Amino acid sequence: MTRLIAPVSAATIAIAIGVVTTSDARSAQKLVAYAETLPDSTVKVQMLPIPPGTVKVGSKTVAVKPFFMSSTEVPWEAFDVFINSGEPSKAYDQTEFAPDVVARPSRSYILPDKGWGHNGYPAINLSHTSVEMFCRWLSQKTKKKYRIPTEAEWQWACQGGLKTWKMDKATAEKHAWYADNADDVTHPVGKKAQNAYGLFDMLGNVGEWATDLEGKPVVCGGTFEDDLDALTPTTRSYYSPEWQMGDPQIPKSRWWLSDAPFAGFRLVCEP
Repeated sequence: MTRLIAPVSAATIAIAIGVVTTSDARSAQKLVAYAETLPDSTVKVQMLPIPPGTVKVGSKTVAVKPFFMSSTEVPWEAFDVFINSGEPSKAYDQTEFAPDVVARPSRSYILPDKGWGHNGYPAINLSHTSVEMFCRWLSQKTKKKYRIPTEAEWQWACQGGLKTWKMDKATAEKHAWYADNADDVTHPVGKKAQNAYGLFDMLGNVGEWATDLEGKPVVCGGTFEDDLDALTPTTRSYYSPEWQMGDPQIPKSRWWLSDAPFAGFRLVCEP
C-alpha cells in the first residue's frame, strides 16, 4: 500500500492528545452530540461535535467549519443495515450513478470481514463508491446531510484541535491499533483511548475514506498494517490497482476492494 506521509518539523508536529483549547471547547458547545438510529433498525451511530478551526493540508491553510463526526469508524452492523435495505445493483453495471441515485453493493465473492469479526468491527474492503452510496442513503432517510469528511476536516479532527503533535510508542499503544500490536487484523472499534474530541481509532485500525482538496477520494490515516511513523494526521493513500489484485471479475468490482482490508470510513454530518 502506497503511503504519502507529509514531512513535518518538530515545531509543527509535536502532538499531545487529550488537550483542547478553551476557544475550541466553547465552539464545540454550540453543537450537541447525538445518536443517529439507522432506519428500520436499532443500530445507533454516535455523532460528536467538532469545533471550527484552521488546518494546514500540504502547503495550503484551510478553514474548517463546525461539523459532526461519528465517534468511531462505521461498524459492520451499521453497513449491514444499508446493504439489506433494498435490492443490490447489478454486479457488472459500470454506468455512472446520477447524483440523487442510491445504489447498493452487489454480493461480494469474498468474505468482506475476512473472518476477523463482524458486529463491533469496522466495515472494511469498501470502495469509495460503497461509502458514498451509504452516505446518500442515510441522508435521504434522515433528511440530514451525511457524507465522508473532507481531507481538511479529517486531519483537523485527528489532530484534536491542537497545533502540535507528538507520536511516540507509548502514545501509539494507548490510542492505536497498528503493526506492533494489531497482529495483522482489525479490532473492535472504540477499544483504545479517545482523542481530545472524543474520537476513537483516528490513528489506526482502518484508514478512512475522505475527499481531498481537489475533490478526489483518498484514504486518510495510518492502519493496523502500518508502522509507528505512519500514525500521523498527514498519512494518505490513493487507490491503487493492487487493492483489487485478487478480484477475478472483469471489470473489477466497483463496490468491494478484495485486497484493501485497511479501507473503511467514518461519517460526517453537516449542522
